[in-house]
Amino acid sequence: MRDWQVERRKRTRHLIQLGGLVVKSGIVELTGDDRAMIYGALLWMADKLQSEQGEQARSLWMAKAKQAFEEDRQE
Repeated sequence: MRDWQVERRKRTRHLIQLGGLVVKSGIVELTGDDRAMIYGALLWMADKLQSEQGEQARSLWMAKAKQAFEEDRQE
């Protein structure tokens, strides 16, 4: 297999995993699969992370994610 094929498969796998997180979070259902709204929310997150409150948001979101992953493991 050629290098570009390996890299393309890695990228595809990464994108699928990220999409899975969007679905797992419930965002798709909550927005009615409105991709513009989902994209807007992601842009808002990026702005928040780049702001003075970025570290606080990062810590809060990481704690929330760890809690959700732990709950998933227990189910």
